[in-house]
Amino acid sequence: MTLREPEIVELSTPSGPMRTLVLRPAAEGRFPGLLFHSEIFQLTAPICRTAAALAGHGFIVALPEIYHEYLPAGTVLGYDQAGSDVGNRLKTEKPVAGYDADNRAVLDYLKNHAACTGRFGSFGPCIGGHLTYRAALQPDVVAAACFYPTDLHKRSLGAGMNDDSLARAAEITGELMLVFGRQDPHVPAEGRALIYQTLTAAGVKFTWHEFNAAHAFLRDEGLRYDAELARQALGLTVDFFRRCLS
Repeated sequence: MTLREPEIVELSTPSGPMRTLVLRPAAEGRFPGLLFHSEIFQLTAPICRTAAALAGHGFIVALPEIYHEYLPAGTVLGYDQAGSDVGNRLKTEKPVAGYDADNRAVLDYLKNHAACTGRFGSFGPCIGGHLTYRAALQPDVVAAACFYPTDLHKRSLGAGMNDDSLARAAEITGELMLVFGRQDPHVPAEGRALIYQTLTAAGVKFTWHEFNAAHAFLRDEGLRYDAELARQALGLTVDFFRRCLS
């Protein structure tokens, strides 16, 4: 599907206004909603291209700025050491409750969108994969695709670096799809094993995919990008959302 012109909306959250990019098909009709979480760099060009690809398969995609309380609206961090330093610092300054409130604000926006069916999924890579997992704790999220979710196995998201994400696995009522690169140092084999075992013990419904790839293999910029594996993984994602959200 072709897309409408991108729309910028400002959503209210307990910690202030949150700039959110909305992409949706040009066709008339109603579509499932996707809450799309970025990497620590916010709404970079690769993130927006991936979001556009998902929207083009028949979804309304909403991308919030995850650090809206700390950075001026529209800030995009560079894929360099300076950008990484800022993004990683803010990752553990923002309270986990703030991330959860942001999730709720986007879901409520989609719920009230005239072109949304009221069926919701979530997607994200890196920190976005972890935030997508936390979105799945919301009872109206029926499908969440988590790409190499960082800090999930370490329980170190947010202020205090002591999140309860894995501890709350049994609260997930929807389905998860988890995607990892075996050569990803941020989510090593022992971390992946802990996540798998925790989800299994909690009775969570999930599918699991591991590729011979590095961290951020989905991002179409930089040396770690693997075009073929990214194509396969996004195809799996579209199929997953179509099955769960139709």
